[in-house]
Amino acid sequence: MTLTHRHIEVFRALMTAGSVTKAADLLFTSQPTVSRELARLEQVIGFALFERAHGRLRPTASALALFDEIKRAYVGLERVASTAASLREFQGGQLSVIALPAFSHSILPGASKRFHDAQPDASVSIATQESPFLEEWLTAQRYDLGLTEHGAPPAGTRLTPLLEVDEVCVLPDGHPLLTRHVIELQDFADQPFISLSPNDSYRIQIDEAFAQAGIARRQIIETPTAVSVCSFVRQGLGVAIVNPLTALDFAGRHLHIRPLALSLPFRVSVIQPEHRPSHPLAAAFVQALQSEAAALRLQLKAHTKRKPR
Repeated sequence: MTLTHRHIEVFRALMTAGSVTKAADLLFTSQPTVSRELARLEQVIGFALFERAHGRLRPTASALALFDEIKRAYVGLERVASTAASLREFQGGQLSVIALPAFSHSILPGASKRFHDAQPDASVSIATQESPFLEEWLTAQRYDLGLTEHGAPPAGTRLTPLLEVDEVCVLPDGHPLLTRHVIELQDFADQPFISLSPNDSYRIQIDEAFAQAGIARRQIIETPTAVSVCSFVRQGLGVAIVNPLTALDFAGRHLHIRPLALSLPFRVSVIQPEHRPSHPLAAAFVQALQSEAAALRLQLKAHTKRKPR
C-alpha cells in the first residue's frame, strides 16, 4: 500500500472535525469508511495517529506535526485555486512591477491610482530594487513591467521612454537663492551642500560639473536617497540638486524648487520583458504611467515658473 490523497483527505477531516462522525459528515461518507481509511493510513505510515479512549480519538504528537505540514500544503492549493479563479474572472492575475525605490513614492502611487480607477478589480504587486540588480531581474523576465533611469534596455527587454526632465535645485525656507529665477553653478559657491552617496550616478555627474567649472561647495552631508536629501534641505541644513519627482513630493513643505541653468537630464523608462508572456493589463498600466508622467511635467513647470520672493 502507498499513501494516497484520499488518506490525507480523511486525516485532515478527522483533525478538523474532531470525531469520526463529524469527519464522515464533512466527507459525505459513512463512519465505517472513515475508520477503515484511517486504519489503512496508519498501516502505510507505520505508526498510530490517534489514541483511542472511551470512543474518542485524541491526536498524538506525531499527528499534530503531520497536520501542520498538511495545512501548509492545503494553503498552497487554496492559493492556486484562488489565483485560478482570479484569472478566470480577470480580476487579478496580479500585475508585477519592479522599480527603483525613488519611483515607489513618486510616479507609481499616482499611476496606480489612475490604473485602479480604470481597473478596480485588478491588483498590482510593486517591488523595489537598486541597479544593477534591478536590470538583472528584468533580464531574468521575473516581472511584467519595470521602471528604470537608464536609456538603454537590459538584455531580453524592450524600452519605452516615459519621462525626461532636468534635475532641479532644492532650497529651504528663507534661503537667499530664492530670489533667483534660475540657479547658476556659481550660485552654489561656498554654499553648504547636501549630496547623494559618492557612487550615485547623478552625484558623479554633479561633482564633475562643479569640478569642470572650478566651483567649490561645502559638502556637509552625504546620504543615499533623494528623499533623505530633501529632508535635510527642508531642515535648513543646506541646498542640493535632486531629481524633480522627489523634489515635487516635498515642494511647499518648507522646501522650494528652482530650475538649474545647467541641464542634467533625469530620465524614466518603462521596461517590458521580451520572453515573458505579456500580461493583459500591462498596456493599461503603461497608459496610466504615461498620464501620470504628463501630470508631473505640468506640476514641475508650475513650480519652476513661480516668481521668486
